[in-house]
Amino acid sequence: MDNSSSGTPQPSPALIFQTLQAYHQTAALKAAIDLGVFTAIADGATTAESIGAAVSASPKGTRVLCDFLTIMGFLVKTGSSYALSMDSSIFLNQHSPAYMGGISKFILDDTLTTPFRDLAAVVRKGGTTLPDAGTVTDDNQVWVEFARTMVPMMHMQSEMMPEIIGGDVNRPLKVLDIAAGHGIFGIAIANKFPNAHVTALDWTNVLAVAYENAVGAGVESRYTLRPGSAFDVDYGGTYDVILLTNFLHHFSHEKNVELLVKVRAALNEGGRVITLEFVPNEDRVSPPSAAGFAMTMLGSTPEGDAYPFSALDAMFRDAGFSSSVLHPLIPTPQSAVVSQK
Repeated sequence: MDNSSSGTPQPSPALIFQTLQAYHQTAALKAAIDLGVFTAIADGATTAESIGAAVSASPKGTRVLCDFLTIMGFLVKTGSSYALSMDSSIFLNQHSPAYMGGISKFILDDTLTTPFRDLAAVVRKGGTTLPDAGTVTDDNQVWVEFARTMVPMMHMQSEMMPEIIGGDVNRPLKVLDIAAGHGIFGIAIANKFPNAHVTALDWTNVLAVAYENAVGAGVESRYTLRPGSAFDVDYGGTYDVILLTNFLHHFSHEKNVELLVKVRAALNEGGRVITLEFVPNEDRVSPPSAAGFAMTMLGSTPEGDAYPFSALDAMFRDAGFSSSVLHPLIPTPQSAVVSQK
């Protein structure tokens, strides 16, 4: 029986072919960012010839690239003219305050991409094939690039942090920002709470970026740097709020419990930890952006993972915390977990 007209799905190799060539999409977007294609179009170049002239590329190469970007959804083509999609206009035009093109430098850094050239070896091992501890080696320079480029991707989440804390904005507030990176989470709290003092903990070179951002926000007088490893350094007192942003996913359950015991001891009575994570559903396959983050951790860390809320809750309970509550940070792909001492 011929099922082609019966409505029964037919087997097709299309998904296999598309997936094996998906690296073309990564390469095309990176090339367009590196060349400045989106900004050239925003500035008025609309044809392959004029865009190519603006970015010092051949008309043919520009035409093929722009057609491919149109297929991907980053451009809109009418006749021989190209225009930016809404997303490209907001996030890929260098004139936009929401420009995110710089994140390609971190996401496509050789440190992160090298393990995926032989993912089978990573899967066999159950963790990264990078030397030592992968991206979680002491003072790894990849985190300087992270701090310098990832602010646009984390901006919306950072703006939600003060709302999660809530309460009287004029009260004194001591905040410890663990693995502060760019520092924008603690800085957002300092901006909202004029009597808040933030201590940022990270490697020395990373903290230099955080301090630059604190100066830019005008909160440097209430911003202290504490260099070192979150597992080893003295936290320097007790705190009302401790931030753990994009950190626990790098480590195993046991390693995280070790850290959280130390974190709990550094909280004042009634203190809270706010954890920012990609939190998949319990099925670990949805939603795609949060669940798929497990693959990033498999490739770049020895024991990291994307943890569903039940796993995060178990970590905090094992460390002695009384309760944890999940706060999805819609429309971002991340969630906050608020844990009470």
